[in-house]
Amino acid sequence: MRVAPSDETREVARAAAQWLALLESGEATDDDHTRLQHWRSSDHRHEKAWQKIQLLRRRFSGLPSALAMATLNRPDPARRAALKRALGLAALVPAAWLISRQLPLDAWRADLHTGTGEHSQLQLADGSSLQLNTDSAVNIDLVARQLTLVRGEMALKVPGDSALMINAPYGRISVSRSEVCLRLGERECRVSVVSGAVQLQPLQGPALMLSQGQQVSLQASGAGRVAAFDALMPGWREGVLMAQNQPLGDFLRELGRYRSGILRWDPALESLRITGSFRLDNTDQVLSLLAASLPIDVHTRTRFWVSLVPRKNVG
Repeated sequence: MRVAPSDETREVARAAAQWLALLESGEATDDDHTRLQHWRSSDHRHEKAWQKIQLLRRRFSGLPSALAMATLNRPDPARRAALKRALGLAALVPAAWLISRQLPLDAWRADLHTGTGEHSQLQLADGSSLQLNTDSAVNIDLVARQLTLVRGEMALKVPGDSALMINAPYGRISVSRSEVCLRLGERECRVSVVSGAVQLQPLQGPALMLSQGQQVSLQASGAGRVAAFDALMPGWREGVLMAQNQPLGDFLRELGRYRSGILRWDPALESLRITGSFRLDNTDQVLSLLAASLPIDVHTRTRFWVSLVPRKNVG
């Protein structure tokens, strides 16, 4: 079984790809080059990703440089523009390949999938309701009455007595006359029952029944400890992210799941506390609200590169 890369690994791959795209655009400034050097030297994983993407760039560079320059020097503007676009795309091929290694193709081949920040809801033929959260994927086989969670997070509400089976990497969940949420992580699958009761069969260990308001983590070694949870907290089903006296670092890590690009913050902000309900359809607005209610400043380099830092006292 393939182990899904961590969120941090995917972020490093995305960052390396974005740095490459910036350099190849021809618009990188001296400050950009300085920032890149700092990024590479700040963590050995950054440098490893950068070296990998440079190696891939050389491998994918199939157009001889002499031919490229000769063609670019021709007087035909349309030909030159077309070649420049082709060269630009060729430069981004290793970036796309590197990201695809961190974002498995299984998710894109699934029957239903969502991109970052997207939310999908589907009414199944039997009357069941299926919802997918951001960056998620599921396969559907109603003939066999089973769904397979490939990636991310889903909610399933089955109103009738005929059970639907959910296959997950660490077990199977039988759902009838109940609503359940599943969130697949790097090494576990968290199962939370919103209403009714479901039966779980872990890959290892005995089956167990999970009732409304309970949750458990399924792992390769079996089921963890059954615990209580707040049924209102999976607010993504209504398009909101809720926090109740939550550390800001945890909140931002969750918010980052709904944003494309890089969201970073100063470690000094980790312990600040946040309470509220925030719409997920505009994460830029969420960051603005945080800046209005907490002593932080939001620095936006691009739409896809945002940093949060402590606000400096003026006076």
